Amino acid sequence: MRLVVKVGTSTLTHSTGLLNIRRVERLCKTLADIENSGHQVILVSSGAIGMGVGKLNLDKKPTDMATKQAAAAVGQCELMYIYDKMFGEYNHTVAQILLTGNDVDNEVHRENIRSTINRLLELGVIPIINENDSVATSEIDEVNALGDNDTLAAIVSVCIQADMLILMSDIDGLYTADPRKDPNAELIHVVEHLTRELEEAAGEAGSALGTGGMHTKVRAAKQVCAHGIDMVITNGDTPENLYGIVNQESIGTKFLRQNFEG
Repeated sequence: MRLVVKVGTSTLTHSTGLLNIRRVERLCKTLADIENSGHQVILVSSGAIGMGVGKLNLDKKPTDMATKQAAAAVGQCELMYIYDKMFGEYNHTVAQILLTGNDVDNEVHRENIRSTINRLLELGVIPIINENDSVATSEIDEVNALGDNDTLAAIVSVCIQADMLILMSDIDGLYTADPRKDPNAELIHVVEHLTRELEEAAGEAGSALGTGGMHTKVRAAKQVCAHGIDMVITNGDTPENLYGIVNQESIGTKFLRQNFEG
């Protein structure tokens, strides 16, 4: 299979904002092993700004745009250094691709992205993709264009005709209610039909489904499933769950392809 795996900042770092070395090592080891088994892996990774804050020894995450962009520029170097080092231990080469909203909106640029990723995969390279936060401010502002890496991962999945998108975050999946508030909330293992009502509920600010960026994940599911791509939401605390997901085990919440209301 051709897999796009998205990891969020919460998966890569401790609550202190510093790198969770043990978890990132397990993530890279698991992805390298999945690649060894014959699958193709594309990694969409957050974390550049957080890494930059640590590298620059800033007391807290900056609030002004210029410093956020500077932190992203510094942090992206650090992030790729770590990925290069850790994947290199398992004899895998990585490549960095930084995108902006203009790139995916432009037909020529989009075709160039597709060609580059396809050739990297043919060469056995693991592409690592992030939004170019030092140039594009959409993700930092959380509006417009790409806006978040769930959306970016969905766009990349459609662009390269992936078989599955896996979103790794700080949540186990989609619940019937907010599990932090409702002890009777149950994890939904399979979503066969994403209704407009469910989509609208996930987009409501402060709602049960809107917590943890669930609205962006549901939006990503709608996009990829409409293009024949399955999507899974899983907790990034356990990178080894990727083995089970690839083997079609019931882990997290799986959104089935081509079953969505228009």
